[in-house]
Amino acid sequence: MTSEVSAEIPAGISAPAPSAAVERDAAAVSGPDHPSTDEQLLSAKLVPLRRPGQWISAAVLLVLLAMLVNTLLTNRRFQWDVVGHYLFQASILHGLELTLWLTAAVLAAGYLIGTGVAAMRLSPNPILKSLSFGFVWLIRSLPLLVQLLFWYEIASLYPRLSFGIPFGPEFAGVKTAHLFNGVFAAFIALTLDVAAFSSELIRGGILAVPSGQVEAAQALGLGKGRIFRRIVLPQAMPSIIPASGNLLIGMLKATSVISVIAVQDLLYSTQLIYNENFQVIPLLLVATLWYIALTTVLSIGQYFVERHYARGTDRRGDTGFPGFRQAFTANLPLFGRAGRPARAKAATP
Repeated sequence: MTSEVSAEIPAGISAPAPSAAVERDAAAVSGPDHPSTDEQLLSAKLVPLRRPGQWISAAVLLVLLAMLVNTLLTNRRFQWDVVGHYLFQASILHGLELTLWLTAAVLAAGYLIGTGVAAMRLSPNPILKSLSFGFVWLIRSLPLLVQLLFWYEIASLYPRLSFGIPFGPEFAGVKTAHLFNGVFAAFIALTLDVAAFSSELIRGGILAVPSGQVEAAQALGLGKGRIFRRIVLPQAMPSIIPASGNLLIGMLKATSVISVIAVQDLLYSTQLIYNENFQVIPLLLVATLWYIALTTVLSIGQYFVERHYARGTDRRGDTGFPGFRQAFTANLPLFGRAGRPARAKAATP
């Protein structure tokens, strides 16, 4: 809408007539051969902004990548024939199986405990909040390797674990050394670490849901369980999933620390072999290739899970994998091509 502003002119004073130059300029601008400024803006063709710096940096990175591929293929010291020989050896596959099993078990138990810790942290009970805060503070303050060594040597502190009434009879007991072997100590240490970090991820995702959503559901008479399943959880998952995927991938690689307590995971299996044949680099490349393959599979799974939970939001185009075709098309003017203009959607009546 346009608004008209009129000024009152005192009696006896006539309004000044526009000069001939002003009239000539106005006619030249708004004449039939010269559309108005608004019409020019509406009919103008939008040209994407050129970003030569991005393409220069991309070219430099491609050159570095080509150099890396060249040295991987031409340097005989990598001994790719030895890598291929041990890649599917039985001991390597056994260590890989233990790594996968430990990762899955730790993530399941860790998120189960982490959900309970997050619920305690969000509870109005001050005792539960204090206990959950203390647990998260303690676990996050200790390096994972320190926790692993502590649980592996717990028998030095408690030679026997028993269950019974305090200061009373003992119902059952077991020697700690028989219970806390290397695998169980690794499971406890990794599970507690995942529980502490996952509880903060879950708590952050729940707090990201607007409180008005919960209040509206309560006003409709919905129960707490139904509110959490139908209102809170679907809106919290887009915030929880990306960080959870990163935690999963990080935990897969963190299982390699259990090699220090002689648990035969993927890394320790390669160490046992190169301690005999002294082929250190080829065996480390075997572990590297398996970790890369597993991480790639998990990253692809994370992409599809994020895409599923991002439905109905504006995050569907930002779920981990870049759109190379769209980025290249948008920067075609850098090479002298304007690209085809975007089609305008027909307006619905």
